Amino acid sequence: MAQKYPRDRFDRIPHGIERVGAHRAPQRPGYRWIRFGWAALATVLIAGAGIAAVVVYNGRLDFADEPQASQPAEPVVTAEPTVAPDVPVTVLNGTATAGLAARAAETLQAAGIPVGATANASEQDLTESYVYYASADLEGAARGVAQALPETEVRLDPKFAEIGTPLAAVLGADYATATGG
Repeated sequence: MAQKYPRDRFDRIPHGIERVGAHRAPQRPGYRWIRFGWAALATVLIAGAGIAAVVVYNGRLDFADEPQASQPAEPVVTAEPTVAPDVPVTVLNGTATAGLAARAAETLQAAGIPVGATANASEQDLTESYVYYASADLEGAARGVAQALPETEVRLDPKFAEIGTPLAAVLGADYATATGG
């Protein structure tokens, strides 16, 4: 039993409007581009907020009110160069220059530093020379070796303790150039 209701103003549709469905008005031209623009803006804002949150969380951005005064860096405390007569140095040639390890061993022995062995390093294209020491208590001895060999730096590397070499001088191209080799 269908009832008939009187017509009212909602039943009148102006001429020239094409209805889509019962309650939809026609879409304006370019409505898809407007939706795309809003979606792109929301994406950019959410991504920017996420990046800012990660930067703040990792401590790379500081919102402190007062600028922090730059404090001078404290010098790193290092051990004094010494000679350890009970710790022999292994000298490794990391270049293609023949006899470089033997010449460095002679220089070390002349300075009173004991040399355990000389050999070629596993790589022959090293550019920098280092004296590696296996534990912190050998830093002074490593600095003594580096003082006797020009162009060498000191580095702590516990891997050398595993192979039974507490001090190792690995010679690179800078040492070869400095000694004329």
